[in-house]
Amino acid sequence: MGKDLGTAAFSPQDRVRFRHKVRHCLDVLGRMLDADAFDPGAGTTGLEIEINLVGGDADPIMRNAEILADLGDPRFQPELGKFNIEFNVPPRQIAGDGLGDYEHDILDGLRDAADCARKGESRLALIGMLPTLSSEHLIPANLSAGARYSALNSEIVGARGDDFRIDIRGVERYTGSSDSIALEAACTSVQFHLQVGPSDFARYWNASQALAGVQVALGANSPFLHGRRLWAETRIVFFEQATDARPDEFKEQGVRPRVWFGERWIDSVFDLYEENVRFFPPLLPELFEEQPDEVWDAGGIPHLYELRLHNGTVYRWNRPVYDVTGGRPHLRVENRVLPSGPTVVDLIANAAFYFGLVAALAEEESPIWSRLEFSAAADNFRNGARDGIDATMHWPEVGRVPVTELVLDTLLPKAYAGLDRFGVHPAQRDRLLGIIEGRCRTRRNGATWQTEAVRAAEHCRGADRLTAVRDMTQRYLDLQRLNEPVHTWPVD
Repeated sequence: MGKDLGTAAFSPQDRVRFRHKVRHCLDVLGRMLDADAFDPGAGTTGLEIEINLVGGDADPIMRNAEILADLGDPRFQPELGKFNIEFNVPPRQIAGDGLGDYEHDILDGLRDAADCARKGESRLALIGMLPTLSSEHLIPANLSAGARYSALNSEIVGARGDDFRIDIRGVERYTGSSDSIALEAACTSVQFHLQVGPSDFARYWNASQALAGVQVALGANSPFLHGRRLWAETRIVFFEQATDARPDEFKEQGVRPRVWFGERWIDSVFDLYEENVRFFPPLLPELFEEQPDEVWDAGGIPHLYELRLHNGTVYRWNRPVYDVTGGRPHLRVENRVLPSGPTVVDLIANAAFYFGLVAALAEEESPIWSRLEFSAAADNFRNGARDGIDATMHWPEVGRVPVTELVLDTLLPKAYAGLDRFGVHPAQRDRLLGIIEGRCRTRRNGATWQTEAVRAAEHCRGADRLTAVRDMTQRYLDLQRLNEPVHTWPVD
């Protein structure tokens, strides 16, 4: 999905041929899994970071094409909105000082991007939802150039057949509507990738699903939308509603949404791809010349282009990824639950917690998914997004428990053990997981800092809400540059 399309218009014949081709790809994937043709996985990890561009007043600025052209760094690509870019950090092992190397590489890359942004009188903002966004910013004219975004907009809007309606009830309530997918540009996230072998994939995906609620509760960083205080991680529910292509009749019939937590634990990566093909019609039916069955029968490795393209239009919070590198196919779990920011060191601490904990949970003799109902994992995810660091989770053998207590008493020791399994240097392990512990003990993450800063501006300085939100955003950007963990940021 990171590449542009060759066309923005598709015929009915394209859709028929694409469906057949996707099913051929799925059959070949099954044959490849049976033949054990995959790289077994060596713990290679990857990161993608979505970033907002803002002007001097902290409003979004529509200059991604200009800034990316000046930067000339292929690691940076446009995202959906003209005020969004994405930083694809080169993959690496996290053994030794790998997590620290990630941090240095990201800081260096962001420094170069920030230099180019300043030439265009703009700055970079790593945040789940930019608090200064207004409905005037989220319009079709502000979609990034390219056939991919034009086609996505046409296909999703056409499938919906009506405006996208937003109704979010949190601390306050927000309602709105849009006739395009431009709303999605409000949501900026970070994605963690972990390469695993086919025999391990189900365990790592199941473990990722089980801990998703804890992740989003600790990492919440999106409490404001259009001046309203909503969920701690409003990005989750907003993205679900802003991309819901189902007409109301389809919702009543139980048709699955394309932004999807899922509905069951899996036994194989094949389960996820098969569900994608069975439940979701193609959105971008672009056909490629490769005939995957012929490539496989001839002893080659097919790229399965159509299956990968289709998979990229099903927005699972933990998504399977098939790819080919150096002539060898491999599989990755793409963990998509977290918002961008607040700082690079917070982001890397989130990565350390995820990689360590998922490894520990996936390798337990009595796996978490055998003791936790899938519906409970989905409830945890929703509770974490709504309530953030104040959320309560259901956990086996513990029952209902505050997420901070669950992390401090049960999950952090497992994350330490998981990072040891990866061979992470103890100094890096302790530094980064210490940030997670600090968040739990202070009960402060990006969402709580934002709400406390706005409350202080309103109650102590008498600012109105929009002024308080703008002032908070300006201060957030200044503190972000220092790369100090958000739980240590001053509010006053």
